[in-house]
Amino acid sequence: MAVPLLDLKAQHATIRDEVLASVMPIIDGQTFILGEAVERLERQVASLSNTAHAIGCANGTDAILLALRALGIGAGDAVVTTPFTFFATAGAVHNVGARPVFADIDPATFNVSPNALAEVVSATPNAKAVIAVDLFGQMAPIDDLGVLLPNGMPIIEDAAQSIGARRQVGGRWVRAGEIASIGTFSFFPSKNLGGYGDGGMVVTQDDALAARVRRLRTHGSVKTYFHDEVGYNSRLDALQAAVLSAKLPYLEGWSAARRANAEYYNKAFADLDGVQTPVIDPRNESIYNQYTIRAERRDQLQEHLKGWGIGNMVYYPLPLHLQPCFSYLGYKAGDFPEAERAANEVVSLPVYPELTESQRDEVVSAVRAFYGR
Repeated sequence: MAVPLLDLKAQHATIRDEVLASVMPIIDGQTFILGEAVERLERQVASLSNTAHAIGCANGTDAILLALRALGIGAGDAVVTTPFTFFATAGAVHNVGARPVFADIDPATFNVSPNALAEVVSATPNAKAVIAVDLFGQMAPIDDLGVLLPNGMPIIEDAAQSIGARRQVGGRWVRAGEIASIGTFSFFPSKNLGGYGDGGMVVTQDDALAARVRRLRTHGSVKTYFHDEVGYNSRLDALQAAVLSAKLPYLEGWSAARRANAEYYNKAFADLDGVQTPVIDPRNESIYNQYTIRAERRDQLQEHLKGWGIGNMVYYPLPLHLQPCFSYLGYKAGDFPEAERAANEVVSLPVYPELTESQRDEVVSAVRAFYGR
């Protein structure tokens, strides 16, 4: 039985009528840019993330770019982040004219190590902000970073993979994007809340930052044809907003199903010496954007899974400090050993909410067969 890494068609089949009903008024009204559909989604995401403001934009990469610009980050500044993440995190730093600086990861959770990041910040005189990435669906330790970093240093939470995730902070649950200076979301189709194309969102509690993000996403303009600064064309399409509003009520259930699938795998792989199942910080509730294991003989396992028809993917095979485009930063192999080790060992397995029991069993059988169990 072939099992894809992700089956968006299976999800769409369950909500097709609702999605079509949500987009047809936009099509009939021919109002495609911003407008009420986007404003409605912004209110919904602000409520979900417990933030005062949510500002829709063109994609998750632009969300980081807009956050950096809103904080005044630019030429001569450094931004400290993780080397084990999707390219956009550091790419956005480069594209505002700043310098990406990296700190190694926690080998258990794959998120940036708070102590390592704080050490790098203290050794980087021009560090003006940090970007903490919520990798694979669990929140980064934003609260721990807030204690370790210099007072007032802004934290951008790259929450592209964690919308709706929660963390226990000070005896209460906080949501992804809630306690960082700015949080950024992606609605890329493969995300837990994915659009039918690109889309992104910036969230914040700060009125001034929100106002600047809103201005920057429309060419630095509040009043049409009058520009206070040079911004971007980074508006969320009304059609995407309508799709996302139709899907949003299902998000909690989909994330719960992902957690159930993850727990199923955890139990099935518990006796495999060659597999380390995901480690979730006990303060976190993950949404499992990915179910990522460490695997002995990872590359051979991938070939084996391919032969069984089991979808899998390595996120991410080359840490950012070793990417050719960042050679100018002067890093070398061995600088961030935990990120490099993770890149050589991780592989993600199907965890999407529509997985059937027989599909889960097929994944389990394939992995266990490889390790002779």
